Amino acid sequence: MEFWRNLKPIEKVFQPDALPEVYTADAATDDERYYVPFTETVSSRPLWISPSQNKWCDILMAKAAGLVNRHYHPHEVFAYTISGKWGYLEHDWTATKGDFIYETPGEAHTLVAYDHPDPMKVFFIVKGPLVWLDEKGDPDGYFDVHQYIALCKAHYDKVGLGSALIDKLYR
Repeated sequence: MEFWRNLKPIEKVFQPDALPEVYTADAATDDERYYVPFTETVSSRPLWISPSQNKWCDILMAKAAGLVNRHYHPHEVFAYTISGKWGYLEHDWTATKGDFIYETPGEAHTLVAYDHPDPMKVFFIVKGPLVWLDEKGDPDGYFDVHQYIALCKAHYDKVGLGSALIDKLYR
C-alpha cells in the first residue's frame, strides 16, 4: 500500500522567481526526429539547456559503430549508460547498460560507440565547451552550448518539430 496517499501536496511549490521543472516523457525515445546529428554517426537528444552556465544534458545515441572526434573537457562531465556499448580509445574500460562514468576536468579522449545489438544511448551532463583536438592532441576548434542550441534549433525546424521546442528546455 502507498503509505503516503493521505499526505497533502506542498502548496508553495516554487519560489516567486523559480522556473518550472522540465519534464520529458520517454526521454530515450526511439523517435529519431528528436536526435540531432552531432557527427556522421552519433546524434544527441537535448533534455535540458543552460545558456548562462554553458551546460546541457542530453542522450547521445549511435545506432551502429560511431565516433565523436577527439576532444578535451575543461570541466567535469557525468555519463550514465542506458543501452549499447561505448568507451574512449584512451581508456581500458567499456561501458554497457547501467554503467556510470565521471570524467574529470582536463580529460581528453575519443568517444567510440561499439557494434552492439542495442543502440548506444548514454545520458550526459556536459558543463562547458568541448575543445576539438587534432591528431597530435592540439586544440582545433570548440563546441559550446550556443553552438549546440543553434544545431538543435536548425535540426528541429528541419524535421518539423519546430525550434521553439528547444527554447522550452532553457533553465
